[in-house]
Amino acid sequence: MTKASKNAEKQYVYRIMDSPVGALKLVGSDDGLAAILWDNDRPGRVPLLIVTEDDSHPVLVETERQLREYFAGERQVFDLPLDFAGTEFQQKVWQALLAIPFGETRSYRQIATEIGSAKAIRAVGAANGRNPISIIAPCHRVVGSAGDLRGFAGGLERKAYLLRLEGADEKTFDFAA
Repeated sequence: MTKASKNAEKQYVYRIMDSPVGALKLVGSDDGLAAILWDNDRPGRVPLLIVTEDDSHPVLVETERQLREYFAGERQVFDLPLDFAGTEFQQKVWQALLAIPFGETRSYRQIATEIGSAKAIRAVGAANGRNPISIIAPCHRVVGSAGDLRGFAGGLERKAYLLRLEGADEKTFDFAA
C-alpha cells in the first residue's frame, strides 16, 4: 500500500478552538496533528477524511494548549507530533517551513534553494499554499522576494497579524497588502 493510499484511508477527528485570528479547526489522527484549518479555508485545500468532532483527543488538546501559549506570547517553538499528508516535494517544503525560526522570514526563492530545487519557486509557492498545518509549520513566515506579503490560506490580514505577533520588522514588509 502506498503512503498516499494509506492517507486516503486514514480517518481524522477535529476540535474547534477560538483564537485571536478566528476559529481554528484542529485536525488529528492517532499519528499526530494533521491540519489546522481556517474558518474561511478553501474547501478541498487539505483533502483529509475528517469523520467526527473529538474535543478530548490528546493531540488536539495539547495543540490547543500550545497555540494558546503562542498567542499569549509565551511560546516560540511547538512540540507536537505532526502527521503531514502530501507528496514528497510538499513534504520537503513543509519541513523547510519548520526550520524557519520564530520572528524570521524566508522568501519562496530561499525555500526553493534550500530544498535543492532553486528553479521551483512557483512549485514551492503551491506547496506552501497547501501546507495543512498552518501556524505550527509557519507558512506565514514565507514572503515574496521584495518582502511583500503573498497568498495565505487564512488571508493576508491574518498573515500580517502572525508576523507582528512574532515581532517581524514591519518596515521590511508591505502590511497593507
